[in-house]
Amino acid sequence: MAKCMICGKETSFGNQLSITRSHISKRNVRPVKPNLRTVKALVDGEAKRITVCTKCLRSGKVTRA
Repeated sequence: MAKCMICGKETSFGNQLSITRSHISKRNVRPVKPNLRTVKALVDGEAKRITVCTKCLRSGKVTRA
């Protein structure tokens, strides 16, 4: 499974609701995937390719190489 190397965010699961005639008739399990990007970042002083979520990229938790 894909996972953010910084915060550990991974696929979560929720319900997809089918609404007909003003009540919920069926529930299906649906995966909610994080928005991940593969970037070249500095890890322990070396440039490595890591998978990072966009929230970590925007907040500045990753220093790009």
